[in-house]
Amino acid sequence: MLRALSSNLFLAMLTLVGLGIVQVYSSSYIFAFENYGDGLFFLKKQILFTIVGFVAFFVAFKIRLEWFEKLSWVMWVVSASLVALTLIPGVGVRVGGAIRWIQLPFGFRFEPGEMLKMSLIFFLSTLLFSEKNWISQRSLAARFVLFAAPFGMLLKQPDFGSFMILFVTTVSLLFLSGLSWKWIAGGAAVSLPAFYFLVMRVDYRRARIAAFLDPWSDPERKGFQVIQSMLSFHSGGATGAGLGNGQGKLFFLPEAHTDFTLAVFGEELGFIGLVILMSLYAYIVFRIFQIGILTKSAFYKSICIGGGVLFGLNFLINAGVTMGLFPTKGLTMPFLSYGGSSLVVFMFLFGVLVNIEKNTERSLN
Repeated sequence: MLRALSSNLFLAMLTLVGLGIVQVYSSSYIFAFENYGDGLFFLKKQILFTIVGFVAFFVAFKIRLEWFEKLSWVMWVVSASLVALTLIPGVGVRVGGAIRWIQLPFGFRFEPGEMLKMSLIFFLSTLLFSEKNWISQRSLAARFVLFAAPFGMLLKQPDFGSFMILFVTTVSLLFLSGLSWKWIAGGAAVSLPAFYFLVMRVDYRRARIAAFLDPWSDPERKGFQVIQSMLSFHSGGATGAGLGNGQGKLFFLPEAHTDFTLAVFGEELGFIGLVILMSLYAYIVFRIFQIGILTKSAFYKSICIGGGVLFGLNFLINAGVTMGLFPTKGLTMPFLSYGGSSLVVFMFLFGVLVNIEKNTERSLN
């Protein structure tokens, strides 16, 4: 445990987790009081998620790294199976038009897509950089089906944001494996028409693109979230209104404690606070990539690069959406937003990364 505490990556994660608890309290109190009669409703859950997350972190930190290579296919199959369960009537829970969650006891829900995104890193790293995995002995067709099927299930939910993150992470690891730019360019040329049909031929996605290009064309519906988000950032100015004093969370800004919590942060702590927060996120991504560069194992290098891409994409997409730079998409801000699935999965992933960091440092000494 002391070895983990001395890690800069762990300390940076700890800082974000602490900020997340404060942020959940600030952004959810009024909403929770009005809807549940308890202003601490979401805070209590977030603290419980954090405790579970720390257990997951230290389990991942203590496990011998070679076990992640041996069990990567199990993680992928279990994650894919859980995603499949969301498509079964009566099992999957529909929220906001998508069926992405599984109902758990005591009012909790679990989003398997978050686990799937992390599992992809281990599974694909094993396929690309390990000769010991049993899948390498099976036919190419079987491997392709096992790899591609969960992508289709995400579109079925639908969860286009997670689908895109999986796609970009896959391309990143394929490039790391030495795949030629020609193959990547060819794949992109084939994928572009598919993405066009997935976005422009689906009514609600096309409407989101239109609202992104001109949110004022439908300010009370499709453009409402991003307009309120930008108003919150504007109200914050340079130094912010002060912690707890934001007005956007008072039922003006939808999803203030989840997808759009960065706008609440910007209103209350201002531009200076945002710069400090984003610098912390940038440092974490830099440090993850740095660990990947230093480690000698291609498998661990792949996990670090994949982990950095996954974490960075979630951060960039959420920040871009709240600032009106990307079309609206329901993705949480890692560690800052309310949500147990994302928090626990990312803390487990960071346990693996700190594990790799410490083993790398020991090998270099």
